[in-house]
Amino acid sequence: MAEDRLACRECHYVNDPDSQTCDNCGSSSLTEDWAGYVIVPHPEESEIGEEMNVDSPGSYALKVR
Repeated sequence: MAEDRLACRECHYVNDPDSQTCDNCGSSSLTEDWAGYVIVPHPEESEIGEEMNVDSPGSYALKVR
């Protein structure tokens, strides 16, 4: 379930709840305090992905606190 997952404060990538570092960027700054998410399957073709500076496919939090 998405609510149990951790979002990276650096790149907003949504990680598994037991992650110690971000699977996308390697940051250890993960938080449970995030809201909304978007799945970006093809970042090179996505306007949202471009707006969020996403370059890897995956789920990304829209708001990270």
